[in-house]
Amino acid sequence: MEAYEILRLIWWAVLGILLIGIAVMDGFDLGTAILLPFVARTDGERRVVINTVGPVWEGNQVWFILGGGATFAAWPPLYAVAFSGFYFAMLLLLLALILRPVGFKFRSKLTDPRWRAFWDGALFVSGLVPALVFGVAFGNVLQGVPFRFDADLRMTYEGSFWALFNPFALLCGLVSVAMLTMHGAVWLSGKTRNLVQQRAQRAAVFAGLATVVLFAIGGFWVQHLDGYAVQSAIDPNGPSNPVLKQVAQMPGALLANYSAMPITMALPALGFAGPLLAAMMVRGGHLPALTWLLSALGIAGIIGTAGVSLFPLLLPSAIDPNSSLSVWDASSSKLTLGVMTAVTGIFLPLIIIYTSWVYRVMRGPVTIDQISDENHSY
Repeated sequence: MEAYEILRLIWWAVLGILLIGIAVMDGFDLGTAILLPFVARTDGERRVVINTVGPVWEGNQVWFILGGGATFAAWPPLYAVAFSGFYFAMLLLLLALILRPVGFKFRSKLTDPRWRAFWDGALFVSGLVPALVFGVAFGNVLQGVPFRFDADLRMTYEGSFWALFNPFALLCGLVSVAMLTMHGAVWLSGKTRNLVQQRAQRAAVFAGLATVVLFAIGGFWVQHLDGYAVQSAIDPNGPSNPVLKQVAQMPGALLANYSAMPITMALPALGFAGPLLAAMMVRGGHLPALTWLLSALGIAGIIGTAGVSLFPLLLPSAIDPNSSLSVWDASSSKLTLGVMTAVTGIFLPLIIIYTSWVYRVMRGPVTIDQISDENHSY
């Protein structure tokens, strides 16, 4: 393989790693917010739940920023189509995410139970809506998005906001909600004690099983869903011009890579095994770090399954399949990818090392006594 082809493959893998990083690192924040009204009944218990993520959620947002920045720099057409076509969905996502820091800061300003209940509800929304929107976005990508390019590569999007919430996309949204709820519950089961921990353990079991069932339904549905397959030869080292190829919509295309490369079946297997094993281990309350890792591996398997199902496509077009964006024709230049690879090789390990250090410092459970004694708690 030539250098440009290798760089494109590297950045396809990096994009997948960053998406998994967002779901794993920011996902348990979202899952914790979803569970807030259910695992914490008193004000003290809710303060405990909030303080399990309060010191780390901003650092976890780095993965979200990295994902958006990497897409903008490495895959400009993908960034343009996704952020233009999904504009209102992105706006809804942004508004929900804004509620999280506002909720953290404003909740403790007054002791009025109605005031705090309002912000608890806002925090719940800030977890549920992003989790649902992320899954719905993946569901639409798997089905194809209604966009096209003209001869001058001007993009036209012909979809609507409400069309995004079609049945298959909603199923993917439910998979995302269940998956991140499980991840948040596993996090809380290791970071809390007493009644909150017991409720989180029960929630982890329920959400883990729900994830497996919904993922299985999605897998059955995909077998009857038309996918997209490239019909003409593409030069992996050629220009980034998505209209130079031929793509056809056909049944079974989303499963073709698994037949061609049986080793990729490890990803859906991990998507099933991770949540099941996490649900089994969390009940005993032992090895919380290993349980969290199993939950994270399950998330990686589910997201990786979607990526492999699409490869080499990044974003299929439902109304003009030939306009679909692929790994080989939607990237930045060879020089840009080369510079980004060097920079990422330096700074991504630093981010991982620093993040690991932060979590080591913040290790251990959060208790009501701790937050009562700490002036800087939420």
